[in-house]
Amino acid sequence: MSERDDEQREFDLEWAEGAEYKEPSARARMLAARWKENPPGPVPFRADPDHRGSGRRSSWVSTAVVLGCVAAVIVLLGYADFRSSY
Repeated sequence: MSERDDEQREFDLEWAEGAEYKEPSARARMLAARWKENPPGPVPFRADPDHRGSGRRSSWVSTAVVLGCVAAVIVLLGYADFRSSY
């Protein structure tokens, strides 16, 4: 693109962003039309505990796995350093 095209594009973007009224997107128009006839019901902020996925696993299990991996890496690096010093 030439420099003039870049200037023209920048001008167009400034003009578009400065518009007083912006037309809603197609999705926003579709949802507005759908909700006019059938408004959506209330949605909880957090999902029910029963609907969290395939299985409910304690956060302690995940924490233990992560800490175990970190400890294994530390021991492995220490062993490698010990072996290289002799």
